[in-house]
Amino acid sequence: MGTATATSSDSLLKEHRLKDIIAGYGTAMVAFSAGVDSTYLLDVAFEVLKDAVLAVTADSPSLSRSSLHEAAAFCAAKGIRHAVVKTDEFERQEYLANDARRCYHCKAALMRAMDGLARATDAGRAGSALLLGAIADDLNDYRPGMAAAAEAGAHWPLAETGFTKDDVRTRARARQLASWNRPAEPCLSSRVPYGEPVTVAGLAMIEAAERVLRQAGFGHCRARLHQIGGGRGYLCRIEVPANDLGRVLAAREALLPALRQLGFLSITLDLAGLVSGGFNALLDTTAVTG
Repeated sequence: MGTATATSSDSLLKEHRLKDIIAGYGTAMVAFSAGVDSTYLLDVAFEVLKDAVLAVTADSPSLSRSSLHEAAAFCAAKGIRHAVVKTDEFERQEYLANDARRCYHCKAALMRAMDGLARATDAGRAGSALLLGAIADDLNDYRPGMAAAAEAGAHWPLAETGFTKDDVRTRARARQLASWNRPAEPCLSSRVPYGEPVTVAGLAMIEAAERVLRQAGFGHCRARLHQIGGGRGYLCRIEVPANDLGRVLAAREALLPALRQLGFLSITLDLAGLVSGGFNALLDTTAVTG
């Protein structure tokens, strides 16, 4: 009990500092994906800045349609100004090639879209601060997208105030945000191994496969997409937490036909369990960054 109370108190102090930082911006645009981090940041920013904050959601094939709908519904319920912008990363070969800097190219596309809105007086506010929901935990992982955001002059006030994932969930729950315990949901492109091309059709298969898994009761899951047969087909590699492996096997008779109907030639279950950002372990980030 003492530890939980101390943690809650520490998170509340961080929220007070966060409000002070946001107030200093005057006007702001928040990159909003409907994940727990960006939802919490937006909720606090709206409390502080009211109509001087604009939520911006990138409408890209790498964002699940369910997340897009959740983002729109959240803003509508709260009365938050919300812009959905098309980003251009799928028009750029450097993104489609899916090398180790894919996230850099993706975030650069979002920054271009947000900067364009900030300069448009009818949609954004000239001089608005560009805010991202990155947290302190993200500083310890390979995040090339943060370099692109930094180059665009963006800010990540959650990380600046030391917010961890536990802090965000604690405060999001205290603010009665429905997403407080939502599993992490990186972009759909993160399910494709580096070096294999990202395609709109492939991402649609990933989203559909994860929808099948969630409807079967696996709320925390990944459907990794792998090319097989010399690029003539796809394998679906299912990842769930280790304690759910047995349940997936028990549900195989229902899952197999549903997943094969999506076009997968082969379906496998990863016995190592779910590892968020697992493909990053394959990278030599020292070579990538410098």
